[in-house]
Amino acid sequence: MGFNTGTIETEYAEVTEHWSPRVIADLNGQSVKLAKVQGQLAWHSHRDEDELFLIWKGSLTIEYRDRPHVHLKAGDFHVVPRGVEHNPIAEEECWIVLFEPSQTKHTGDVVTEKTKTLDAQRSHLPA
Repeated sequence: MGFNTGTIETEYAEVTEHWSPRVIADLNGQSVKLAKVQGQLAWHSHRDEDELFLIWKGSLTIEYRDRPHVHLKAGDFHVVPRGVEHNPIAEEECWIVLFEPSQTKHTGDVVTEKTKTLDAQRSHLPA
């Protein structure tokens, strides 16, 4: 894959569905993904991967079953530890940046109508 160059705003303009991550770059076995989210995704975990949420615009709550919920606003970041069940929720549209290993499944082992395959998340990238 060649060099990736662009702007966050241009890439966000290409995100047309909520909860549909778009890979904008891969580096060192990690993917950088953008998503617009609203409502809730699904309770899930990533058994082997940590997941970093960076809030670009809006606010997001990450619910946990076994610890206090985390409330994030634009500019905040939070790492969900591997293996920890969580459920992201946005009352209003929120723009997030995700940093996670490239093989991380969108909703872990849980499959819902919102789940996007790894191929779908990177289908726009050149081969």
